[in-house]
Amino acid sequence: MTDTAAHPLSAVRAEFPFLDVAGHGPPLAYLDNAATTQKPRSVLDAVVDFYTTANSNIGRGFYDLSRRATGRYEDAREVVRRFVNAAHADEIVFTRGTTDAVNLLADTFAERIVGAGDDIVVTGMEHNSNLLPWRRLCERSGARLRVVPSPAGGPVRPEDLAAVLGRRTRLVAVSHVSNVLGTVNPVRELVRVAHGRGVPVVVDGAQAVAHLPVDVREIGADFYCFSGHKVYAPMGSGVLYGRRELLADLPPYQVGGGTVKGVSHDAPVSYVPVPARLEAGTPDIGAAVGLATALTWLDGLDRDAVRAHDADLVRYAVDVLRDVDRVRVVGDPAADPAGIVSIAVDGLHPYDVGGHLDAHGIAVRSGVHCASAFLDDLGLLGTVRLSFAVYSTRDEVDRVAEALRTVRAGEWTTQYPDIRFR
Repeated sequence: MTDTAAHPLSAVRAEFPFLDVAGHGPPLAYLDNAATTQKPRSVLDAVVDFYTTANSNIGRGFYDLSRRATGRYEDAREVVRRFVNAAHADEIVFTRGTTDAVNLLADTFAERIVGAGDDIVVTGMEHNSNLLPWRRLCERSGARLRVVPSPAGGPVRPEDLAAVLGRRTRLVAVSHVSNVLGTVNPVRELVRVAHGRGVPVVVDGAQAVAHLPVDVREIGADFYCFSGHKVYAPMGSGVLYGRRELLADLPPYQVGGGTVKGVSHDAPVSYVPVPARLEAGTPDIGAAVGLATALTWLDGLDRDAVRAHDADLVRYAVDVLRDVDRVRVVGDPAADPAGIVSIAVDGLHPYDVGGHLDAHGIAVRSGVHCASAFLDDLGLLGTVRLSFAVYSTRDEVDRVAEALRTVRAGEWTTQYPDIRFR
């Protein structure tokens, strides 16, 4: 690990070229990291290096360049394996992101075990990416979607999950960290409850991997999904971790190049083993290389210091924003900080607030954050979400507070007639 004294925050921030780009108006305070993070120079350089020195298709080229490209792709898989402490490299499947990974599971693993009259259990705080694939499967199969409540936006309680599980429960899906409030769920305990009933668990880790150490063996989940672009890696990169014995039995999600041992026009098709069986076609090799570089870079920081930085910013934001007239912090993000603070401003639409902050050079996310059912349960039209990264600063929080003191109603809502979109 890098010593924090030798790698202060100012040095980390300097590694992100995007933050140095001069725009029009005030300097950018980028506080939308739960949507996507910026990329350090090492990640950008790694992607460029792949395309300038090693670009080739993988797997079946009997020439040096193709073998080198294949090696870099498989090296990236090994980096991911170490990062999440999976037991085997073939438990790591590259995807386009969390949404892609969850849909893969819904259309392969869950399709086999869920039928009419069965139950799929989700939590009340799920992002649409870990809700809609299960809801669609229920609609297709005649199964029922059951929801575990999140009391006042707090963590899902193991006893509440236990109360929802029944003899027809076939699968549980839960987010590790809420993308709306930053609430950290006790996933290890939730997995233990589900496994006590013989029910497999899918964990959406999209908001966790940049902020928390993730050990899939300690958590015990059957599947764990995350997106690269939320952890300083390129867009279009993502990971599905699955226990080896479960992945080995999955049918192809898509079929095509790289998934078969051989094909004739009439004989049964013989598919290759996982993970290649689940990675049809030419993968985004450059994105995988970039993802591995990002995870290596993040591991090179003092992860305890990263966690402390998250906690400091969240708690500082809560203290500062609560002193601003009409501003209300939603939930209790300071209880177990994970880089997110959501606020509501009494009497103002979230879009008005977000537009006003944008005029002051502050980028935040406003609305329902692809979790409208959760916002409905909280009795909110939406929130304004501040989400932090390793390069975020207290000064940016101060800028938010100062701008909020001058926000007025009606500035922006007329531009957005569909106020519940997304």
